[in-house]
Amino acid sequence: MLGLNKKDFSLLMVVVALSLFAPLILNIFPKDSAMAFFNGGYPDLMQRFVIFGIFAIGFNILFGLTGYLSFGHAAFLGVGSYAAVWMFKLLGYNVIPGLILSVIVAGLLSVVIGYISLRRSGIYFSILTLAFAQMMYSIAYSDLFGRWMGITLTNGETGLQVYNNDPQILMGEASPTVPHIFGLEMNARAVLPVGPWEFVFPVGYYFCAIFLVLSFYLSIRIFRSPFGLMLRAIKSNQTRMSYTGLNTRPYTLAAFIISGMYAGLAGGLLASMDPLAGAERMYWTESGAVVIMTILGGVGTLIGPVLGAGTIKYMENIISKMNEKLLHEWFSFLPESLEYAMVWIASWFTGEGWHMTQGVVFMLVIIFLPGGLVEGGQRIIKRLRSKKTDDSAAPTATPAE
Repeated sequence: MLGLNKKDFSLLMVVVALSLFAPLILNIFPKDSAMAFFNGGYPDLMQRFVIFGIFAIGFNILFGLTGYLSFGHAAFLGVGSYAAVWMFKLLGYNVIPGLILSVIVAGLLSVVIGYISLRRSGIYFSILTLAFAQMMYSIAYSDLFGRWMGITLTNGETGLQVYNNDPQILMGEASPTVPHIFGLEMNARAVLPVGPWEFVFPVGYYFCAIFLVLSFYLSIRIFRSPFGLMLRAIKSNQTRMSYTGLNTRPYTLAAFIISGMYAGLAGGLLASMDPLAGAERMYWTESGAVVIMTILGGVGTLIGPVLGAGTIKYMENIISKMNEKLLHEWFSFLPESLEYAMVWIASWFTGEGWHMTQGVVFMLVIIFLPGGLVEGGQRIIKRLRSKKTDDSAAPTATPAE
């Protein structure tokens, strides 16, 4: 169905189900309970789950299939955001033109960067992409091109945003003054109270989730296509393929461009959630984050990047908000001296120290689950099936005659 085999179609349906029921799954604890802090079902976080899932899926097409490790993919994320905000400034707040321009501009930029960077491989390729991304960051932060042309192009360190005196030539008197989809505002939401629970269903989240499902489906088709098989062969032994007379550069460049367009789409969606674009989205830490997401979830797997993106964004938004006041409430049942000791230890891994937790989790996954979270899930399923098989194969006791 849909050109997929049974296994891939089932995996696609899992992603569809998770996207559809995320507001329910992520709000598992009642809103007034002590555990409600760990709920991740609020609009901003859910949108980041799917947007960075798209970013990681695209990165995985390059890194997972070809083995080319880019440290500069944040450049395409940032360019996509700037393109979308410029569409808001020139045309209006309808997000569709902004997303189209985001993908196009990111694709054009990836042609230039990919054509130059792919002349080298290995660590040299990685350093080249990092250099390009830092150049783009510096240009955006200083608004270098804008100052040369005598206009405001990126608005420097302040960031690009929409002002009342912008042209917005497609804006009517009744048009919404926030990002929308043909009149349906992105920040609109429906709230469903069910007893002590409260479930939020945001328009913006489901709009982004549609793109996640489409992006995931496209990645499956790429993985299973002859083009994807060629990329796997390049990853396996590019030198041997070159000796056969095959020019591998067009294939790697195509993968790089597709990956860059995914990143541009993610950047456009970020701007659609909040119509502001800043140079910080091009910084090297954003490029490093998508590398961690992909490795954590499982490089070269289909659903791994989505799981990795969700895990990292959950830690970034939940664990980073654990302050000392909250920790004292949690450990208040202990004797005072032990309470302060536990808070002191926990504070190293929460709040501003959430990166410590991320580092520990990443290290444990690398050591014990080289295949990422997907390998962990596969091991659990395998063990459960093995246990079920052993139970069914156990001899039945026969009563003595």
